[in-house]
Amino acid sequence: MPAQLLNNNSQTDNVKTLADILLSQGSITAEQARQIKFTEIQTGKIQEEIILEQGVVFEEALVRAKSTLYNIPYLNIETAPTSPEALSILPQQVAQRFRVFPVSIDKNNKVLNLVMSDPLDLTAIGFVEQKTGYHVKPFAGEPEKIDRMVATSYSSSLAKEVTEALKEVAPEKRRVQVVDTGRTGVIREEKVSEIVRHILGFSVKSRASDIHIEPQERSTRVRYRIDGILQEKLTTPKELHDGLVSRIKILSGMKIDEKRIPQDGRFNFSTDEEEVDLRVSTLPTTWGEKVVIRLLKKTGGIPELPELGLRGLALKHLEDSITRPHGIILITGPTGSGKTTTLYSIIQRINTSKVNIVTLEDPIEYKIAGVNQVQINAGAGLTFASGLRSFLRQDPNIILVGEIRDQETADLAVQASLTGHLVFSTLHTTDASGALPRMLDMGAEPYLLASSITAIMAQRVLRKIHPECRVEYTPDEKIVTAFKDVLGNLWKPSGPVKFYKGEGCNVCGNTGYYGRVGVFEVLPVTEKISRLILEHSSAADIEKQARDEGMITMKQDGYLKVIEGLTTVEEVLRVAQE
Repeated sequence: MPAQLLNNNSQTDNVKTLADILLSQGSITAEQARQIKFTEIQTGKIQEEIILEQGVVFEEALVRAKSTLYNIPYLNIETAPTSPEALSILPQQVAQRFRVFPVSIDKNNKVLNLVMSDPLDLTAIGFVEQKTGYHVKPFAGEPEKIDRMVATSYSSSLAKEVTEALKEVAPEKRRVQVVDTGRTGVIREEKVSEIVRHILGFSVKSRASDIHIEPQERSTRVRYRIDGILQEKLTTPKELHDGLVSRIKILSGMKIDEKRIPQDGRFNFSTDEEEVDLRVSTLPTTWGEKVVIRLLKKTGGIPELPELGLRGLALKHLEDSITRPHGIILITGPTGSGKTTTLYSIIQRINTSKVNIVTLEDPIEYKIAGVNQVQINAGAGLTFASGLRSFLRQDPNIILVGEIRDQETADLAVQASLTGHLVFSTLHTTDASGALPRMLDMGAEPYLLASSITAIMAQRVLRKIHPECRVEYTPDEKIVTAFKDVLGNLWKPSGPVKFYKGEGCNVCGNTGYYGRVGVFEVLPVTEKISRLILEHSSAADIEKQARDEGMITMKQDGYLKVIEGLTTVEEVLRVAQE
C-alpha cells in the first residue's frame, strides 16, 4: 500500500508524520501525538489506523492532514459548486464503487477534477481515466461526504438534461435554439427549460433571495444569495448560456434579440410548497449577458416586529412612535439591511379600516391588503416628490415614502408630518444619529425637523446559528473583555462564559447558519435631542446623548444576541462593526 510506505518512510527526523501535521494544525495535543507514535512502534500499525481507532480527531481534520502529507489538495465538496457536465461523464455506479465524486471538467485540457476518499488509489484513477477519456486530477475528500454527494447529486442533478441540451446545440452556431412561446405563454418541455426550472426550484428550496447566472470564459456559474451571502452551487457549460438567458427572457417578457442594453422583467414561479414573484434584470458583460433574479415570496406573510429581532426598550420606543397620530419615523441602513421588511411589518401592525394608508415605493415588493400602494414611474413623471405632493390631496392618515433622496422630498415629508400625518421613510445612513445631520444637509430647516421627527431606527441583518447543529464553546478571554467593554452595565456574567456556533450540517449547507435576524438601534427624538438638532450638533454628540438616555446601539444589540445564542461574534462584527 502506498500509504503504508509513506508512513514507514516518515519515521526519519526530516519527514513529518501524520501525527506531526495534526499537531501543527492544532487538532491533537503533543501528548496525543507522542502516544500515536509510541503505539505505531509497539503494534506496527500505520498512524492513520491508530488515529481512526482512537477517534481523537474529526474526519475532516484527518483528511486535511493526509492531503498535506501526500501533497494532494483538499476540497470540501459540500461547498463546491456541482457540475452536471462532470456528473454526466462518470456513471454513478463507478463513483459509488471507488468512493469518488466528479467536481468539474476542463474540456480544453481534457482534465477531470475528482474528489477521492483515497487519492493514492492508482487503480481507481486508471479506471476512471479509461472510462471517461479524461486525465484525472485527484483531490482529497471525506469518505462520508463523498457517499452523501454521490447519493444526492446524481439523483437531483441536471446531468441528463445538460447532456441532451448539448446535443441540441448546433456546432456551427454553438447556441441552443429558442422555442417561441406563441400566444399561450407556455414554454414547450425542452431540456434547457428543465435546467431553468431546476435553477429556480433549488432557489426556493434553499431559501435564496437572489439568483446570479453569470457567464465566465469557459462556463456559466450559478450563485445563490442565501441568508445574505452569495454561494456558488452550480456550473453549466458555456454553450448553454444563450439558451438559458433566452428562456428566462421569454418568461420575463423581455426582447430576446436585444443583448446590447440592460433589460428588466418579471414573472411568477410556483412549486408544490409556495409561489414566488421573480424580478429579473439582465446586464451585458464581457462574456455574455448576466442575469440576476430577485425572489419575492407571495406566501408566508409579513413577520411581526418581535420576529424581526426587536425587543425590550427598542421595541417600546418604536411602538410608542408608531401609535402617535403624526410625525416622521425614519428607518436607516445600507441596501439589503431589511429596511423594507421592517416598514412592511410596521404598516401591517397599524393597518386598520379606520385609517387611510398610502405608500410610494420603488419597487412594490409585497402587496398588502387594504393599503393603497403606488409604484414610482420616473419616465411618466411620478417621482417620490411628485407622488408625495399628490398624496396630500388623497386625505391620508399614514404615508410611506420609499426613500428620501433630495431636499424637495425631505421638505414635503416634514410638511406632511406637521399638518397631521404620520410619515414613514428610509435613509441610507450607517446609524440612527447620522440621519439627523443628513436631513439638515439636504436643506431641511432645523426648527421644523426638531418638531417633526419622532424616532429614527438603524438596522442590519445577520445570520442566525442553525439550532440543529449548534454547539457550545468557551470564548477567548480577549473577546469576553471586549464584550464587557461594549455592553457595560447591560451584561454582568456570574459564572464561566459560554458562547455558541454552528458546526454545519446538510440542512444548513454546512455553513452553521440558518435564517436571519435583525440588530437594531432605536433613537427616540426627546427634548434634549431636539435641542441638539437646533444647535446643528454632530452625529457623535447626538449618539452620546441618546446613549445617556438609554439607547442600545446596534453593536450592543448584536452582542446581546450572541450571549443569547442566536448568532456568532463573527456575524456581529461583519455587519455592525463601526
